[in-house]
Amino acid sequence: MIHEIRPVQAVDINALKNVLDSSNLFPSEYLDDMISPYFNNPDSGEIWFTYLQENVPVGLGYCVPEKFTDGTYNLLAITVAKALQGKGIGKKMMEYIEGQLKKQHKRILIVETSGDDQYTLTREFYLKAGYSIAATIKDFWKEGDDKIIFYKKL
Repeated sequence: MIHEIRPVQAVDINALKNVLDSSNLFPSEYLDDMISPYFNNPDSGEIWFTYLQENVPVGLGYCVPEKFTDGTYNLLAITVAKALQGKGIGKKMMEYIEGQLKKQHKRILIVETSGDDQYTLTREFYLKAGYSIAATIKDFWKEGDDKIIFYKKL
């Protein structure tokens, strides 16, 4: 079986929408507007990457530089098609983005998620990947749903 992680290409968009629909990360109809700066402005600093299985995108990652910082990036999205979750693909994708940022001499990667019970496995995923909880913002997403910010020095 052929596996590859590479930058997103325009030809990947429809398959990535299928990934988003299966994973429920965010509505797939948002993807076109979200990714257009990446295709239209190569100097944006945005990093969009995909995990391919047999040349079909089955994972999506999206990372941006934090404004007014020196070498800090924020991983805004990472997901794998629901049928393939729990098979180590997310771990490989995290290793990929960390490696890409290290090559560019970036210093820090942060990831934000929810404190809601449905995100327990997500939080465990980041802890297993070597991230530390740097902050909790109470009631951020809604009353009773905290924002948890993870941090890793690259």
